[in-house]
Amino acid sequence: MPEALWFTDDEDACRLLAEDPFALLVGFALDQQVTVQQAFLGPLRLKQRLGTLEPRAVAVADLEPLFREKPAIHRFPGSMAQRVQDLAATVSEEYGGDASRLWTEAADGADLRKRIGALPGFGEMKIKALGSVLANRFGVDVARDLVPGHPTLGDVDSPQALEDYQAAKKARKAEWTASKSGR
Repeated sequence: MPEALWFTDDEDACRLLAEDPFALLVGFALDQQVTVQQAFLGPLRLKQRLGTLEPRAVAVADLEPLFREKPAIHRFPGSMAQRVQDLAATVSEEYGGDASRLWTEAADGADLRKRIGALPGFGEMKIKALGSVLANRFGVDVARDLVPGHPTLGDVDSPQALEDYQAAKKARKAEWTASKSGR
C-alpha cells in the first residue's frame, strides 16, 4: 500500500487518500469540473468539517452546508454534496460501510468494472482511472483489466508525476480540440 497518493498539494490529503478507501472514492466522485487537486483535497476538507468519513455517518449528515463553507469543497456544492451522500449510502448498504470491499471482494475485472460503474457518478473514465490507481498503486490484481493504454492518475506516484500527467492531459485535450475544429 502506498504511503500517499500525490493527487493534491496537501500532504495530509494525499495520505488520507492512501489510507482510507472511502476517501479515495470521494475524491474520484468529486473529480468533475474542478482541478484534480481540488477534487482530491475534498475528502480531507469534508473529514475536517464533519469530523469523520465513516460512510454511515456521511450518508445521514447534512453535507450541503459543509460543501458550501469557504473554501468550498466543490464548485457545485449542492449537487456534489448529494453525490457524496449517495456514494456513502451505497458503500454503507452494499459493502457494509467498508469501501475496500468494492475491490477486495470482486471476482474478476468484469465484476470490478460492474461494481465501480454502479457507484453514483462513476462512468467509463472514472472506472478506468480508479482501476488504474487500484492496479498500479495498490497492486489489486483484478483491477489490471481496467487499466487503459493511456496515462491516468494510476501513473502518478509523486508531486512531479502529477504535474507531468496534467501537462500531458492538457496537451492531449488541446490536440483533440484542434482536430475537432479543423473538420
